[in-house]
Amino acid sequence: MNPLELALLNDYQRDFPLQSTPFAQIARAHNTDTDNILQLLEKLKKQGLITRVGPVFRPNTIGVSTLAAMIIPADKLESVAKLVNNYPEVNHNYEREHAYNLWFVVTASDQQHLEKTLLGIEKLTGIAVMRLPLVREHHIDLGFNMSLHGKETSSPLIKKHRSCATTVRHSTQPDDAIQRQLIVMIQSGLPLVERPYAEIAQKLDIDEQEAMRRIEIMLTTGAIRRMGVVVRHHELGYRANAMLVWDIADERVNEVGEQLSSVDCITLCYQRPRHLPHWPYNLFTMIHGKERQSVEQHIEEIVQQYGLGDTPRATLFSLRRFKQRGACYSYAQPETHFQIASNG
Repeated sequence: MNPLELALLNDYQRDFPLQSTPFAQIARAHNTDTDNILQLLEKLKKQGLITRVGPVFRPNTIGVSTLAAMIIPADKLESVAKLVNNYPEVNHNYEREHAYNLWFVVTASDQQHLEKTLLGIEKLTGIAVMRLPLVREHHIDLGFNMSLHGKETSSPLIKKHRSCATTVRHSTQPDDAIQRQLIVMIQSGLPLVERPYAEIAQKLDIDEQEAMRRIEIMLTTGAIRRMGVVVRHHELGYRANAMLVWDIADERVNEVGEQLSSVDCITLCYQRPRHLPHWPYNLFTMIHGKERQSVEQHIEEIVQQYGLGDTPRATLFSLRRFKQRGACYSYAQPETHFQIASNG
């Protein structure tokens, strides 16, 4: 992979230019031309290293979503995973190391649609689904350092990119038909053309500035978490991925959540409800690493640094990835997603 490809993967995962010719701006920064940038992005997409160049929407601001888990007998895991994958509302589906061994995310337009989907999965499989909706977000980034030829950082304890803690709000639905159409058009990424916002605007029968203004509002209000290149972490070397969950006293969960949000190797940190007696954990953190040993080392450092040695916790490494794609808010078009059984 050449330096320009690495720069595209690493430097443009957020703060993507919101101007008429964004790819030309990127080209100027790297002393090349727009066509070369577009060709390289198309190449990275075809190679499966990126999913899109576009928005990552914040959960529960446009539509609603929940993390869900099931306990599946080992001999039925693949067949149940395939049934779950068939729901277009499911955008991530993983096997993890735990009695709750199938974990997936469901996104829908509203709570009624979400619950209907979960009930459908339960009816189809005959297995209960544990619902774990987001309660409070401390840090969700999922940007990755693409220093692919170097070693992972030796210390995980300083966060480079920090997001603010937010309590989950009710879904903010688009306020008009144009906004709804805009979300549907950009959910799978911007068109890789010289003037992507103009192409979007033409299809919506609005002008280019209006299209950019509407996207800027979603960025400002937080409906769009970040705008840029969305990479496939597994294909880029992050194959040792662990969901580290904690049983934190209710009066301390916000404090500990804020502390762990400052840890460099933690890409996700949020509060979700317990489901007693089988699931006592209320704080979820995610660590994406290149090697299992380094992830385990990071966990031990975190435990020691923050005095969490006596805190009940569990580490659920990803084993197989059954489905991964960005959340969709309209299912009228055929799905384009990565669906395979592989290491997480």
